[in-house]
Amino acid sequence: MAKQSDQSPAAENSRLAATEAQALMEAGALTPAERRRNWSRLGSESFDVVVVGGGVTGAGVALDAATRGMRVALVEARDLASGTSSRSSKLFHGGLRYLEQLEFGLVREALRERELMLTRIAPHLVKPVPFLYPLSHRIWERPYTAAGLLLYDTMGGARSVPGQKHLTRAGALRLFPALKRDALIGGIRYFDSQADDARHTMTVARTAAHYGAVVRTSTQVVGFLREADRVSGVRVRDVETGDEVDVTAQTVVNATGVWTDELQRLSGSRGRFRVKASKGVHIVVPRDRIVAEAGLILRTEKSVLFVIPWRNHWIIGTTDTEWNLDLAHPAATERDIDYILDHVNQVLATPLVPEDIEGVYAGLRPLLTGESEDTSKLSREHAVARVAPGMVAIAGGKYTTYRVMAADAVDAVAADLPGRSASSITDKVPLLGADGYHALVNQADQLAARHGLHPYRVRHLLDRYGSLIHQVLAQAAGRPDLLRPIPSAPDYLQVEVVYAAGYEGALHLEDVLTRRTRISIEYPHRGIECAETVARLMGEVLGWDDARAAEEIRIYTARVDAERDSQSQPDDLAADERRSAAPEARPEIQEPA
Repeated sequence: MAKQSDQSPAAENSRLAATEAQALMEAGALTPAERRRNWSRLGSESFDVVVVGGGVTGAGVALDAATRGMRVALVEARDLASGTSSRSSKLFHGGLRYLEQLEFGLVREALRERELMLTRIAPHLVKPVPFLYPLSHRIWERPYTAAGLLLYDTMGGARSVPGQKHLTRAGALRLFPALKRDALIGGIRYFDSQADDARHTMTVARTAAHYGAVVRTSTQVVGFLREADRVSGVRVRDVETGDEVDVTAQTVVNATGVWTDELQRLSGSRGRFRVKASKGVHIVVPRDRIVAEAGLILRTEKSVLFVIPWRNHWIIGTTDTEWNLDLAHPAATERDIDYILDHVNQVLATPLVPEDIEGVYAGLRPLLTGESEDTSKLSREHAVARVAPGMVAIAGGKYTTYRVMAADAVDAVAADLPGRSASSITDKVPLLGADGYHALVNQADQLAARHGLHPYRVRHLLDRYGSLIHQVLAQAAGRPDLLRPIPSAPDYLQVEVVYAAGYEGALHLEDVLTRRTRISIEYPHRGIECAETVARLMGEVLGWDDARAAEEIRIYTARVDAERDSQSQPDDLAADERRSAAPEARPEIQEPA
């Protein structure tokens, strides 16, 4: 009788419902099994669009195309957000300084995108943050700056966040007590927003996978397929194994950022624009080194310098200098670090010293080349071009407007596809983890009690995973040890490492320490002291033996040593030489010729 009951319609429906529920839970998960399936799919299926580049723009293109009903593949040579998209100022901002450059359209567009992120698309990842604009000149500066901020607020800067507030010197010092009293005569507080750029990019890519895109990292384009004069796909190499396969597609999108020109040369097509790399360096210091309740924006001789609240830290930057060396591993120099310290110390009552620095990171902005040789004056606008039949390139822009850039690229792709394409709908598509987030915030105390965690810890997890928190905590079922903090990196739980390897596509130690978490910049040891624990946890998921775990630790340690060494060098050439000496985590990666 029991056997007959198991085969009854009710039992079968229950089984199917459970299967569908499990499939829904797995949707968008970049699991090891999904990685293997995706390699097979790349070689056996034909796609409407193959997107090359796993930064925020490429991930955005994949999501936009997938939600229009296109068959999409996204390939990335290294890790999601391994380039520019993990090394930004971590702001979703309108670009207040672009008002002075009369780029009103860019500011309006960016503010609309910021609003969408805060309210609909990614409220779990993008958060408001206050800034103080200190005033140092009497008579003219306050009305001049107020007029700019009024325009900013009118364009959308005061949607979902408070508008500008004028402060006396005493009021400004209450908001930012760390300032020298003679560094300002008053101030204006305004709001922007921030996000963990690497986590946001990874979530965009996972959302694309949720809607059917094939997303595969450690998959490098090494050649292009052609039919007559038309690009008909790409040849890719799995840089973990060296295996290669041809991927056929109606259209290829070059969304490789600072590698745009290199990929263009590989394709044999002449580009319609050129991209110049501008290096931006940031430093990270402990929160207690600067006593303040808001961020700070300072004018410099070239641009602006931000002091940005970041959890228990401050991020301070950035520089803006031309970079013509290794695109994969831009190196910060001693001069870069001194530049940041010198400028911020001009206004701080207690100066920062090099020993205060917990982390340093350098990223490259992909700027469209123009008449100016000064990278701080090159356009932050983006450009889309059909560079050859079957191939579209997109470059430039800024992180905040990635969704608009992606929509423009897919509009260009649609011209190469048969039939009529749907319009972009990504302004209505929440990222994974957004649905149900606000309700879970209200239920944080109950959720914490259920799992034996402090409510603060649960809120921290919600701001990293949103409603995917259930999926994260499920990894600790029967393993209460996974709900303990990572030794020497207590801001993160051990279960987050397991989840990163099991669901977020992390393949190497550096993927977890540098991007799935930000341990590499948030702790003075830069991940070295917890590398053994993280490697063990990753190995449980990825099947590493002791030798493989030891090799991952060796490679990561060499990377940190090389970065530290480069940061003591006087110039870019010397710093690049030291940083480039570190081994690659992905053994079969090919550098452009």
